[in-house]
Amino acid sequence: MDDAVSFATTLLVRDTCLCLHVQRAARALARRYDEAFRPLGITSGQFSLLMSLNRPEPPGIGQVSALLAMDRTTLTANLKPLERRGLLDVLAGESDKRRRAVRLTPSGRALVAAATPIWVRTHAAIEARLGESSPDRLRGDLMALS
Repeated sequence: MDDAVSFATTLLVRDTCLCLHVQRAARALARRYDEAFRPLGITSGQFSLLMSLNRPEPPGIGQVSALLAMDRTTLTANLKPLERRGLLDVLAGESDKRRRAVRLTPSGRALVAAATPIWVRTHAAIEARLGESSPDRLRGDLMALS
């Protein structure tokens, strides 16, 4: 019995698979932002995480994990190096000690402030590469999938 998938099917997946194309684009975008943020010693993922904490009140772990579409265990692992660098504090909840909230430290806020102009420039350059395509439509389509 031959269970082989035809090469034509392989080409069809290569050319049409939304998952493949979104993953490739995500990796390319992450590399571009990682390079831009390298002088600050952070990655694009760390920038997104730090930016998600830039709120008037410290968000709970669950709020941050939902925003970033990241499970709580992975989020906690990603918080640790930033906490060791003194960029954020993980706090016990006031009314429920099991609840944890995360807040930027003054160093964390300063890093976010330094990283934001880098993000603005990089983001503008990436949007410019889209040419006639609509960045707003792309964002909307990606949000519909997430």
